[in-house]
Amino acid sequence: MADSGDFCPMSRAAEVFATRWTPVIVRNLLLGCRTFTELREHAPGISRQVLTERLRMLEHHALVERRPQGDGTVHYVPTPAGEALRPVCDALGMWGERWIELVPADVDAGSVLRLLAKSLLPADLPASRTVIRFELHGPHHRRYWLLLDTPCAEVCKHPPGDGGDDLVVTTTSEWLAKWLAGRTSVGASMKAGQVSFDGPLELTRRVADWTGRGAYDGPRLTVMAASAPRA
Repeated sequence: MADSGDFCPMSRAAEVFATRWTPVIVRNLLLGCRTFTELREHAPGISRQVLTERLRMLEHHALVERRPQGDGTVHYVPTPAGEALRPVCDALGMWGERWIELVPADVDAGSVLRLLAKSLLPADLPASRTVIRFELHGPHHRRYWLLLDTPCAEVCKHPPGDGGDDLVVTTTSEWLAKWLAGRTSVGASMKAGQVSFDGPLELTRRVADWTGRGAYDGPRLTVMAASAPRA
């Protein structure tokens, strides 16, 4: 990485944080992604080579610590300096949420759901363990599960156990992002056929109340990255 010679702290910080893909990787680390595979899956379009280079750069600047695991995998964990970038990511996210127009090509459903989970308060969760399945239609059909189990909200790519789904939400990734940002409502969208809910009315109403908060009000619950099936 070239040194600009500028003594300004913001300029020198930008030489690290403002390189392409770095804010996305840092965001994913702060959301709970730990393995190389998780980080790559949640940064659509990044190559293995670029991700490897960025992780090495973050490790070099002591923003990430590389921790080998007993099963042969490696976990990438934010250091205190990396954690200190959380308000920077939140500020950048709030700016983008307000000023950058959302287009379908921008929407990654997994990222939207992780940001949704991040915006939740403990009072938003049902009293007991609850599983919500999202059926996301479009050019590429996607299916995710949101496991709500205080104090954690976990986004899964496989059913989290054998208990079945308490609620099924059928829509598109684009609608999900617009709903989270407060650009549409559940009531109007149901009338327009843009979203449907299959499950108890009380749970549907609870989920509908999550709208319009935006994704970057600050961390609320413990958010976990997409996981493998659990027994």
